[in-house]
Amino acid sequence: MAKINFGGVKENVVTRAEFPLKKAQQVLKNEVIAVIGYGVQGPAQSLNMRDNGIKVIIGQDPRFANDWQRAVQDGFQPGKTLFDVEEACAKATIIMMLVNDGALKYVWPRVQPHLTKGKALYFSHGFGWVYRKLTGVKAPKDVDVILVAPKGSGTSVRRNFLAGVGINSSFAVAQDATKRARQRTLAIGIAVGSGYLFPTTFEHEVTSDLVGERGVLMGALAGIMEAQYDVLRQNGHSPSEAFNETVEELTQSLIRLVDENGMDWMYSNCSATAQRGALDWKPRFKAAVMPVFKKLYTAVKSQAEAKRVIKVCGAPDYKKKLDAELKAMGTSEMWRAGAAVRALRPHEKAKANAATAAGVRGRGKN
Repeated sequence: MAKINFGGVKENVVTRAEFPLKKAQQVLKNEVIAVIGYGVQGPAQSLNMRDNGIKVIIGQDPRFANDWQRAVQDGFQPGKTLFDVEEACAKATIIMMLVNDGALKYVWPRVQPHLTKGKALYFSHGFGWVYRKLTGVKAPKDVDVILVAPKGSGTSVRRNFLAGVGINSSFAVAQDATKRARQRTLAIGIAVGSGYLFPTTFEHEVTSDLVGERGVLMGALAGIMEAQYDVLRQNGHSPSEAFNETVEELTQSLIRLVDENGMDWMYSNCSATAQRGALDWKPRFKAAVMPVFKKLYTAVKSQAEAKRVIKVCGAPDYKKKLDAELKAMGTSEMWRAGAAVRALRPHEKAKANAATAAGVRGRGKN
């Protein structure tokens, strides 16, 4: 375990150096891992584990035909590696609960009877366990309860894996009945494609995750983008200009510089005018949103957000309402402008590739 300094605070982080894939394969060699739910995280984690030589089966309700068919298309065979929820849980030694949070209370009664002594119950989000009075999740004392939470969508988990790049993940153990819970957790963390594993607790993971999703990562980001775009459009700027200054430059340029070396480095690689504007306006934005973030944190800690997720996401007509909300966003002027801008990228990429190839051919002649 590597002790790494994070802004003056030292944390213990598990890397592939201390816990290589061969060790993970050894720890999991006698395990049968059932992935329950083939929706968002399910495909990525199961495919990564399968590619890493881990025995994986899928537990999916066949009534959800799209998810069932997706598993079939990904090479899981009905009756061999693809089963209904109950049968998969019965066959498994580690049950991975990767259904969405709103569905937990409905799926759980089908899982619980198969949590026999020595098995492990795995989550990729602390929601089901921390809010178990709301979700109904109850694990017997003789099973392990463990967590690996990749810091990215299922799409990112899979893409990073295929690119040979690990994704950051948090890990935690809530129950260690077998005295092997931590080894199981770290082994799965490596097997699903984690590059670095950061220790946490179930409680801290779910709180930070819910705040992050509603805040900077998704809710705040979308809200700030819409606000800036609308102000530019109201003042006569074209859709393309408003989109380029709001979204395109952020996603295609600046955020990549932040990723490389941090926000200060990104600032130092911008014009003097941009630097000054950023430094002068950052405190104003922080002051403006701080009250919102405090309310958000309180809403998460009070379980108000968890209750809303279960109530709204578990409703029979939720998918229909969700599709309508997402359609309204996708068909807004800003994101229609975005679609037009993105459509230009393949042409520019083709030109860049052609120029690169020409340069290589030219050098070869010298």
